[in-house]
Amino acid sequence: MKAIQFDNSYARLPEAFYSLGKPKGAPAPGLLRVNMELSTQLGLDAEWLGSDAGVAMLSGNAFPEGAQPLAMAYAGHQFGGFSAQLGDGRALLLGEVLDPQGQRWDVQLKGSGRTRYSRGGDGKATVAAIVREYLLSEGMFALGIPTTRALAAVTTGETIWREEGHLPGAILCRVAQSHVRVGTFQYFAARGESESVQRLADYVIDRHYPEVRGAQGNVYVSLLESIVARHASLAARWMQMGFIHGVMNTDNLQIVAETLDYGPCAFMDDFRPGCVFSAIDSRGRYAWDQQPNMAHWGMIRLTESLAHLLSEDREELQAIANQASDKFSQCFEREFLGGFRRKFGLLEPMDDDSEFVQAAFTAMTRNEVDYNLFFRRLTQVADGANPEPFESLFEFGGEAQAWLSKWKERIAKESAPGTDRAATMQAVNPIFIPRNHLVEDAIQHANAGNFDPFHKLTEILSKPFTEQPENESYERAPLENEKVQHTHCNT
Repeated sequence: MKAIQFDNSYARLPEAFYSLGKPKGAPAPGLLRVNMELSTQLGLDAEWLGSDAGVAMLSGNAFPEGAQPLAMAYAGHQFGGFSAQLGDGRALLLGEVLDPQGQRWDVQLKGSGRTRYSRGGDGKATVAAIVREYLLSEGMFALGIPTTRALAAVTTGETIWREEGHLPGAILCRVAQSHVRVGTFQYFAARGESESVQRLADYVIDRHYPEVRGAQGNVYVSLLESIVARHASLAARWMQMGFIHGVMNTDNLQIVAETLDYGPCAFMDDFRPGCVFSAIDSRGRYAWDQQPNMAHWGMIRLTESLAHLLSEDREELQAIANQASDKFSQCFEREFLGGFRRKFGLLEPMDDDSEFVQAAFTAMTRNEVDYNLFFRRLTQVADGANPEPFESLFEFGGEAQAWLSKWKERIAKESAPGTDRAATMQAVNPIFIPRNHLVEDAIQHANAGNFDPFHKLTEILSKPFTEQPENESYERAPLENEKVQHTHCNT
């Protein structure tokens, strides 16, 4: 068995970027799960991860040679209000690993205890929070959404106090391309530390965006536009899957646009454009239909932080900012409409497709249609199935038939064969998603010490586009008494 070999580039930055620290450790750690597929991808020894030595690392009790635990410093706008001092309050970056292709990945422990940035918190995580993030992050990966990953999870053998009472503790080993955030740039920009902003920008370019070095003109402008494009695409893809992040603060907008932080997130059941689940988002700032606006807003904050690198001339800087803003809008509109064309099976673009999509949203809203089942059953109709199951989703049957007639009229204008349409829709419309009531059920069982529902749901979600007749019950919408109304961050 071979321990993880770390090679840590972030630890070679100046100490102002982080605070070295050691996890508190766990009194009685127990292995919850090792992600075998991800271990193989990273070139890691899954057998070692599950060994006593591996569990010791995953629980913060001991580390292999080369690990350099550190908490990253960052700031952030949280629900619109700026906090100049945030940072990893319950996470430690152990180091970085190089996969067989030479790509660098962060390996981080989440819930491993207090750090310099804990701000009065205990720095720990509950089993509920870790089960949620494992299920959601791996479910998102299987759906094709850029995301951080769960490499492993352990229980700690200790009890943690939260508002709900005493809960069992756990730690997640999270893997990401990067943990640098928009808020990391804000941290130094707010302090007027322009050299550190540039040092960070150069680090991000060298590690994540080396292609901009060859771009004409200002490389930092190219960097900004690359980040903007990725976040526009990510917001569009969230919306296509009915995902609501719930806490799109700038400290959660990661610099390579992987979905980061699975606290109060959720997937829509009944379609509502203004849908919110987060218990702390009382005004709907991060609702389903506000996510592109909030991602755009976050990119404006990034532009402000990079301002002195973009231009010293006020007029030129404003032009660069406008150009980045326009790029976000263009990229989002292209990704949003293109993605929904595929979900609806519209293979040949037409001028009125945007209006068609919005009309579908109106019908879905009025009839309180389950979002995922709408596309799942429409896909079945495209594949020749009886339309009755699709029509049964609508409260008003006549509206279902009227909308379906419009859809058939639209696809009849195309020359593409029906087999191509069905195949396209099957590739983008999942059968299984991390439905809130299923995740909550896994959490409640896990809190009681039964992790079987968690393991089963993890396996089902790893194949979201594959028919699994034996797991058909996991496809259905929640019953009224099963619906989850609010989600929490569990900090």
